[in-house]
Formats: sequence, structure tokens, C-alpha cells
Amino acid sequence: MSVAVDLATLWAFIIALAVFIYVVMDGFDLGLGILFPLFPGKQDRDVITNTVAPVWDGNETWLVLGGGGLMAAFPLAYSILMPALYAPLIAMLVGLIFRGVAFEFRWRTRAQRNLWDIAFTGGSWVAALAQGIALGAILQGVHVEGRHYAGGWWDWLTPFSLLTGVSLVVGYALLGATWLILKTEGDLRDRAYRISWVLLFAMLLAIAAVSLATPLLTNQYAHRWFRLPTVIFAAPVPLAVVGVTVLMMKNLAQKHDVWPFVLALALFFLSYAGLGISIYPYVVPQSVTIWQAAAPERSQLLMLPGVLVLVPLILGYTGWAYWVFRGKVGHDAGYH
Repeated sequence: MSVAVDLATLWAFIIALAVFIYVVMDGFDLGLGILFPLFPGKQDRDVITNTVAPVWDGNETWLVLGGGGLMAAFPLAYSILMPALYAPLIAMLVGLIFRGVAFEFRWRTRAQRNLWDIAFTGGSWVAALAQGIALGAILQGVHVEGRHYAGGWWDWLTPFSLLTGVSLVVGYALLGATWLILKTEGDLRDRAYRISWVLLFAMLLAIAAVSLATPLLTNQYAHRWFRLPTVIFAAPVPLAVVGVTVLMMKNLAQKHDVWPFVLALALFFLSYAGLGISIYPYVVPQSVTIWQAAAPERSQLLMLPGVLVLVPLILGYTGWAYWVFRGKVGHDAGYH
């Protein structure tokens, strides 16, 4: 039994890691699409897309690993959550498809480029908003009876899920703006600095709103954040958010290139840690724990060697790709 418990915890960590890597790696990519309307110039848009052209299409690998890992390692949770989230997940996939097609086709035509730019922006907005709504729908809990989802088609759509959806859009936009600071120069970089200031305060407001609303969803969350002994582990998170914010404001004021993006990632990590503190050990909040949802021990052991080999390989390849294409991207650079 203890081995099974350990395996379930390990698989929960692997899936959580895959989802977090996807969020931060595809987050700034989606953020660029969200910010696209603020940069109407053709040259600026070409530079923006060129900053991610060599690496953007590998980011969905982590989304596949997270979703596939959930189905394989926690089939009960997968069978409950999927029917509850069909609408936002389908919207997310449609947005990602439109965005991916538009990313490539905008380089293939001049007459239709504006239409593909609209599709790129719209796909980015829809995908980001749908991901945030799905997160909020999971966090607020789904109606479970026995081992099945027992809610309705529209249960995912609530004020709280809309709040988390908008918050994630803001967070992705901040990642995108700080990515532009890291990868561009000149007037484009200066505008990214100004946008980052606005988005930083917007993200702080979003973090505060979600943090205040979450404990109101259920006593479980309130006890986790405001009662001993769990408050000992929870309290450092908001304190760290304040510290990271101060550092980010300082680096934006001093116009550093690298640290704003790193600190924006830190804000995402702290928000993700806060999410984990709220729901652990549940994989379906308030209903199913990771051990109740876990696949048989043999299944988990069978899949584990492949994951332990492939994840480091993917990380190594991804790191190499970012290293090869490091540095600033100018108006004369391009990969198409």
C-alpha cells in the first residue's frame, strides 16, 4: 500500500510539473498573441512572431504529457473532469488550432495577413481564457456522485471561473510583455517596458481577487489558508509574492532585460504553489484524492520508466533549442 501511495504522489508531481512547464512556456507565447493588437506595425509584428518562431510549436508537448498522464495515472479523475470541462477544453483546442495555423499562414500571404493576424490574436485570447476558466471550474469543485460526474453542461461557467479566466489572460500577457523585453530592442522594447508596468499591477489585482475569492468557495480552502498548522506552509506564499513584486518593480524601473521575465515566471510559480496548497491531496477538489483516483500499481510502474527517460530528453532538447536561439531578435532576423 505504501508503494502505491508513493507512486500516486510521484505521478501527481510529474503531471503537476508538466502542466506548470506548459503554462510558463506556452504562456508567454499566448501572451504575445494577446498583446498583438497593441503593436499594429507590420515590422513589429514580424519581430514579435520571430522571437518564438524557432520554439513555439514544441510547447504543446507538455500539454499532451499532462493530459495523457492524467488519463493513464489517474483514470477516475480523468473520467470525472473531462465531462465537466468539455466546453472550455474544446474551446481551448480550437483556439490553439487557429493560433497555430495563423502563425504559419500569416507569413505565406500578404493580402490576407491582417485576417491571419486577427485569427492569431483571437486564438490566443480564446485559448488563454478557456484555460483559466477550466482552472476555476476545477478549483470550485465539480458535482460527483459515486464515481461519475453528475453536474450539468454549464456548471463550469460561474463568476469565479470567469475571474480565473481573465486573471490567466492578464498573467499570460505579462509573460508576453516581459518576453519582448528579453528578446527585442529599441522602440519595441521600450513599449514592452511600459506595457509591463500596467500588466504587473493588473496581475497583482488578479492574484488578490482570486486569493480572496478562493477561501469563500469552501471551508476546506479557508481552513488550509487560515488555520494551524497548514497556515505555516501557506503564509510564506503571499509574503514571497510581495518580495517578488518589489524586485520586479525595481528591475523594470532600472530597465533590466532578463530579470523582469524571470520574476514574472516566479509570480506564476507562487500562484501555482498557492493552488497546490489549496487542493492537495485532491485531484478532483473536495471529492477524489490522488490515491482514490490512482491507476493500479502495475500500470503506474509500467509507465514510469518511459516518463523518467522521455522527460529529461524533452527538457534537454528544449533547453538546447532556447540556447541556440538565445539573444535579441532584430527587424532583419527571420526564420521563415
